[in-house]
Amino acid sequence: MPYTVIVKKSAQKELDSLPKKLQLRIRGVIDLLAINPLPPSSRKLQGRDGYRIKTGDYRILYNVDGEQLLVLVLRVGHRKDIYR
Repeated sequence: MPYTVIVKKSAQKELDSLPKKLQLRIRGVIDLLAINPLPPSSRKLQGRDGYRIKTGDYRILYNVDGEQLLVLVLRVGHRKDIYR
């Protein structure tokens, strides 16, 4: 059963500010989270709740709610500023 993916408004703004080609690549990764929210390439965040997945130099930070089958995308950004 696929998970529901919700992208926070702030994360959507971050995504919209990126070049179109990059948006499509990141959107593809986000869509795959609906099928498998914890793929082998994802990592648990240190010091806070959530997970991250890499796509090139960009990171997607998200939380997973297994009971409600929900993936909440919190942030999308370049690796140099995503953790600030």
